[in-house]
Amino acid sequence: MLITNATLITFESPNRILENQAIYISGDHIHEIGPTAKLEKAYPKAKRLDAGGQLAMPGGICAHTHFYGAFSRGMAIPGSAPKDFPEILEKLWWPLDKSLLEEDIRYSALVCLADAIKHGTTTLIDHHASPNAIDGSLDIIADAVDKSGLRGALCYEVTDRDGPEKAAAGIKENVRFLRRLAENPHPHLAGTFGLHASLTLSGATLQACRSAAPEGVGFHIHVAEHEADEYDSLSKSGMRIIDRLKHHEMLGPKTIAAHCVHIDAREIELLNESGTWVTHQPRSNMNNAVGAAPVEAMMRAGIKVCLGNDGFTNSMWDEWKAAYFLHKVTSRDPRRMGGYDVQQMAIYNNAALANVFFPAAPIGQIAPGAFADLIFVDYQSPTPLVAENLPWHIIFGFQQSMITTTIVAGKVLMKDRELQTLDEEEIFARARELTPKVWKRYEEKFKQ
Repeated sequence: MLITNATLITFESPNRILENQAIYISGDHIHEIGPTAKLEKAYPKAKRLDAGGQLAMPGGICAHTHFYGAFSRGMAIPGSAPKDFPEILEKLWWPLDKSLLEEDIRYSALVCLADAIKHGTTTLIDHHASPNAIDGSLDIIADAVDKSGLRGALCYEVTDRDGPEKAAAGIKENVRFLRRLAENPHPHLAGTFGLHASLTLSGATLQACRSAAPEGVGFHIHVAEHEADEYDSLSKSGMRIIDRLKHHEMLGPKTIAAHCVHIDAREIELLNESGTWVTHQPRSNMNNAVGAAPVEAMMRAGIKVCLGNDGFTNSMWDEWKAAYFLHKVTSRDPRRMGGYDVQQMAIYNNAALANVFFPAAPIGQIAPGAFADLIFVDYQSPTPLVAENLPWHIIFGFQQSMITTTIVAGKVLMKDRELQTLDEEEIFARARELTPKVWKRYEEKFKQ
């Protein structure tokens, strides 16, 4: 396929913005970029896709999400509002994830995947929980990802909160899915080993996970989203969370620590020394009133901090904006969390993390040899648009509705705002049929 008449935002390092360009895609890779007139002559028989002067840029990446939370939108929590994050878990998320059956898992994922295509998010790292439908749950999500054409790295959340049998089932589900991928690799699917959080995991379960995890596999765990997580870790082990994970040999360059809002200076050192990834979810942190993670301190220490959405909509530019504003208001300093810092997280660090799971070719850039994961953006700039001011155009000018086309591995998933791989109308209609049943089960679980 030959994409013509595009203004490229390459997100190479350094980034370039190139006008009136073409991209020749061979298989799932970008083969060549260059002026439209030149590539039209070089590839006269190629199928053409005219960008019509739109911006063409790499697809977005979400470093931490929860497909299973899709049916929470608009759901009422009985009784008084939760007073803090531990109560949010007890009143909302834990009764909800217990209410999911196999069909709910499937359509929760499909709703989120359709949303991702529409919002130009082409790679997602998911963290799943469904305590009453554990076995095979990752296959259900994987099938949905495969159908969508997007890229997904999946895991199941191991926790002790539902008893030892379900903790063991969660371990088994992670191992089974990882073995499936090892025996039958899929170009768009990857896996890691999921853990809920230190506050719902005993030392014995952590060690069981460490022993069960296949060699070379990392972990994906929530860390210090609220102070209660740290105090629980100190009470149970005498160690703060990151020290505890180090003790169980769970840190490393394939492990993701989500949130890290309440870690201390030594924990930052340990994360950096181990090469562990951290993900920042500013919309979720604001919604849960848990505070603002020390992102700038972590990045200054050398940690690759990435940007996720924690199950919010897959409009990652909204996450850019939230990160940019959150740290200014919490610090009362407009100089904090500059546009380049947000770009570093959302583009370069997210791409590096995605490449851990999909190492066959570069992700997140437009360059020969990179995966052809692209979006078209219909952005009419009122001021000059150059690489140096691009982050502020994204934060103050880009809107998700401007995305018109989404391409993954050279396959068009959305063209002119019309989904090509998923039946959006059927997915949302079926979700509306399933949701009342889930909510009813949720209310029953809530009362228990």
